[in-house]
Amino acid sequence: MTVSYKFDFGIGDAPASSYIQVLPSTIYSGVSGYGFEPNERISSRNRDTSDRLRGAFCIPLEAVFTVDLPNGCYTVTATIGDAIAPTSTTLKYGVGRIVLHHAVTSAGQYNVHSFTVKVTDGQLKLAFSGVAPRINALQIDEAKQATTIYLAGDSTVTDQDTFPYAGWGQMLPLYFKTDVAIDNHAMSGRSSRSFINEGRLAAILEQIKPNDYLWIQFGHNDEKPDAERATEPFGSFKEMLSVYVKESIARGAKPVLITPVHRRKFDGEGRIIDTHGDYLLGMKELAEELEVPLLDLAAKSKALYEQLGDEPSKALFMWAYPGEFISFPEGVQDDTHFQELGGIQIAGLVAEGVRELDLSPLYLYLRGI
Repeated sequence: MTVSYKFDFGIGDAPASSYIQVLPSTIYSGVSGYGFEPNERISSRNRDTSDRLRGAFCIPLEAVFTVDLPNGCYTVTATIGDAIAPTSTTLKYGVGRIVLHHAVTSAGQYNVHSFTVKVTDGQLKLAFSGVAPRINALQIDEAKQATTIYLAGDSTVTDQDTFPYAGWGQMLPLYFKTDVAIDNHAMSGRSSRSFINEGRLAAILEQIKPNDYLWIQFGHNDEKPDAERATEPFGSFKEMLSVYVKESIARGAKPVLITPVHRRKFDGEGRIIDTHGDYLLGMKELAEELEVPLLDLAAKSKALYEQLGDEPSKALFMWAYPGEFISFPEGVQDDTHFQELGGIQIAGLVAEGVRELDLSPLYLYLRGI
């Protein structure tokens, strides 16, 4: 049986046919299996237009809408707009994975946004924000034929849970249309060795299916001296990476090696200092030996940072003044990890690489951002 839900948001006498009405007071419970998380900043209007799915809406200020779903891939279609006012909506799912970033409509305009997600813990959580957010209607349909991109990597890729920290994998859904889902298994502090030893690759291999993708970015923590993580660029690093490649191919999936994104470290001439060294060469050698695609994110990030320059490039990273962000009251100066702007731009470089590598048919699903 195919799973499908249709939600009609906003006040009014009755929802559209075959839709479930959602009011600001519709609070999630395990009995209904859907609803807003408790929040006092949800309101609603009905502009009394002839189209119920556009005329009525909720205004979800920093609100989360939760739906219980069996694990799997789903295509979500959101209708957003307002008959008399401009809107601006940001929408994330899971742990801050972004699908809409300041999506704007003018007064009287309605946009329909569709994207595909992978549910792994029995719930889909959609987090709304923005200066004037709206949600008019929401449809969730099982997507049995979706392609999944599995991400294996470190803290520069992972889903960061403390705003405004962001891994580029967390921002990647912004660049894909429907029928491609991102399943981010990257974890802070992991190297190509420790990711395997902790069973994280095995967890991916249990789920991956033919024509899915496994994207692999390691290097930052392989450079560390501790025995649990350390690898040698032309020896154990290549050996570890070859496990990812060969095991995914054995399951009919498509591996892509991604050179580690550069740290923000400039020399006196405004050039990026390479802190990865032979790990970049080791990965490139392996890609050539095993004849698998290599996306050179190190080169792309180097070009981006140098184009911006030393001081402006801080805006991509976790550089913050004291009091700028609640979670970092004393401020922070971090030249390795990104804030959302940086994560979005690095994810954009990855999407650019997909086009350049002509990863068919994956590039056909990229958004024109």
